[in-house]
Amino acid sequence: MISTKGRYAIRVMIDLAQNDHGNYIPLKDIAARQELSKKYLEIIVKDLVTSGLLKGASGKGGGYKLSRKPEEYKIGEVLELMEGSLSPVACLAGKNNECPRQSACHTLPMWEEYDKVVHDFFYGKTLADLL
Repeated sequence: MISTKGRYAIRVMIDLAQNDHGNYIPLKDIAARQELSKKYLEIIVKDLVTSGLLKGASGKGGGYKLSRKPEEYKIGEVLELMEGSLSPVACLAGKNNECPRQSACHTLPMWEEYDKVVHDFFYGKTLADLL
């Protein structure tokens, strides 16, 4: 299940894309438009800035803006940043989670297929697709 953190991160990105006039957009404005807690959004945008998905500036005229064009953002990258791996089972979540039963696991092909469907779906959508 995708948490509020992942869903709200996408909403923030959409809001920034829709209201991009070249200036930084204050978080209070995003929070008001999206009807979300500014405090909670502060946690989310911190991660988005740290990862390079957003640019942030403090002080007068500060706020946030996209660091790339909307069509250059894959929704999967935003979700994985906020949620971690989207893999359905631990043995597919990364190289360090390899299962010792991999060669004898009858369910692994099913999980791999499901993992590919989810990955391809979210990485096949861009921020521009949602605008």
